Amino acid sequence: MPELQGIKLIEEKVATLPTGPGVYRMLDGDGTVLYVGKAKNLKARVRSYARSTGHNNRILRMIKATRDMEFIRTETETDALLLEANLIKKLRPRYNILLRDDKSFPYILLADDHAVPQLIKHRGARRRPGSYFGPFASAGAVNRSLNTLQRAFLLRSCSDSVYESRTRPCLLFQIKRCSAPCTGEISHADYGELVGQAHDFLKGDSRAVQKQLVEKMETASARLDFEGAAAARDRIRALTYVQQESNINLSDIGEADVIAIANQGGASCVQVFFFRAGQNLGNKAYFPRHDRDRSPAEILEAFIGQFYDDRPAPALILVSEKMTGAALLADALSLRAGSKVSLHCPQRGSKQALVNMAEQNAREALARHVAESDNQRRLLEDVAETFDLEAPPQRIEVFDNSHLQGTNQIGGMIVAGSEGFVKNQYRKFNIKNDDTVPGDDYAMMREVFTRRYGRLAREHKPGSETWPDLILVDGGRGQLNVAHDVLAELGLEDIALVGVAKGPDRDAGRERFFRHGANDFMLPTNSPVLYYLQRLRDEAHRFAIGGHRAKRQKDLRRNALDQISGIGNSRKRALLHHFGSARAVARAALADLEKVDGISAKMAKIIYDHFHGERH
Repeated sequence: MPELQGIKLIEEKVATLPTGPGVYRMLDGDGTVLYVGKAKNLKARVRSYARSTGHNNRILRMIKATRDMEFIRTETETDALLLEANLIKKLRPRYNILLRDDKSFPYILLADDHAVPQLIKHRGARRRPGSYFGPFASAGAVNRSLNTLQRAFLLRSCSDSVYESRTRPCLLFQIKRCSAPCTGEISHADYGELVGQAHDFLKGDSRAVQKQLVEKMETASARLDFEGAAAARDRIRALTYVQQESNINLSDIGEADVIAIANQGGASCVQVFFFRAGQNLGNKAYFPRHDRDRSPAEILEAFIGQFYDDRPAPALILVSEKMTGAALLADALSLRAGSKVSLHCPQRGSKQALVNMAEQNAREALARHVAESDNQRRLLEDVAETFDLEAPPQRIEVFDNSHLQGTNQIGGMIVAGSEGFVKNQYRKFNIKNDDTVPGDDYAMMREVFTRRYGRLAREHKPGSETWPDLILVDGGRGQLNVAHDVLAELGLEDIALVGVAKGPDRDAGRERFFRHGANDFMLPTNSPVLYYLQRLRDEAHRFAIGGHRAKRQKDLRRNALDQISGIGNSRKRALLHHFGSARAVARAALADLEKVDGISAKMAKIIYDHFHGERH
């Protein structure tokens, strides 16, 4: 019996469907999800696909490719909308509108899981106890705000382990960006007052904080405490600077996101502005993937559902388009947030002015993106011609290794495609094989390739989004041969592989390119393809050496005292306070160790033996 597909398959599925809300998935012959949709009435919605007329070309292609359907019944239409957004982000179906950049936003965290709270940048799941402020549009926006807030409130930013081990104030205290609670330069009560002021300010109560500081400055001045008055004055200036940097101070915009879309030639840009506590925390542009026939309202509705799938929505979302599903979307966001969320398309006043500003930014960002995309498309066509590829590569993976005399060995992989660098696909590989000789670049390349492409062959099929069209390795014929041998062992010889060797004296522009079974060659020094490949190689080198340096710094930061059993934070702090450094502890005599508060004769002997090799 022939396998059912398309309309015939859908007609058979309709017969058994309920009339309640739910989510449906359309799958191709390989089980890949083509489309995820929601419905208030599953039976009626799926039946609409069984009609032979009334569909555009995109829907017709999707119906024709459908070999199976899966369904999930939900209690309400709101639940269906939430589940749909989650599945789209997870499965990334070909025929859905997709939010391509879902990197988490940075926040400022005022942590309260320590007796002396710290003020730091935070990204990721919000599991740590404390107050979160944001989101900020970029790490740069957070860093600028943090630097200024440190001058205004003098709160520590160091980690708990650094805090516990300090014996003297650090540089931040000297430049008046920390009050140094670690060494008792400020009492816990006074520090707690600073924490309260910072919390109030970040929540939007800036007037009360500034009033307190003005009173403090005037009181200090009246007592002729000019140093204290100057310190309060500097903090007031820092707070004023934060508010000026925020750029907008609208009394009727407390907490809101402003989301606008620009659409041209089948491409779209969604611009999101973040306002918290009456301050502008920056904006970010997104370029969702969708078919050309989708309307701006459709794209915006799908974007909002996915955008807030894993991040909290503010109380108010201002949008540039009237959406048919706005009420349902607001209910779903309210359910997820646990509080009322309103979606509003303003028609007049200051809120409309904000939406117009976001829309103008979206149009300008889209124009830049389209121009860059055209240049990128032409570059990839030239890359395909240079390396005899069947089509322009949509995913290029580039590898480089980094180490220092065989130590802290790291392999780095970066990814580039039609949209430029795909940074959420970058990977680092710690060299783990005990048989790998330190500093052996060939052995490192073999291990990295075996791990990367062994996993790819096991978990993904050719043609998937994670399958590369072109692999570049930093190195000459030797590295190329190692990489080729690994791919051959895994049955992946069809992937194009190129070695990029630096020119004499590492001169940029004199690189040689190597391919298996072909002569090596050079490109003209004015070739756009050469410049593009240099950028890819340099990015891979930057990423690999960054990983190596981070690993080396981590090793350097490890305190020798941490390796001694029985030495916790309090004993470590006592030793460092007494001797000044771990090196001085290592040189200390047994009798001197016994003089340290909290160090018993038995513990002193353990410490002394650890550094002098008397292990039993």
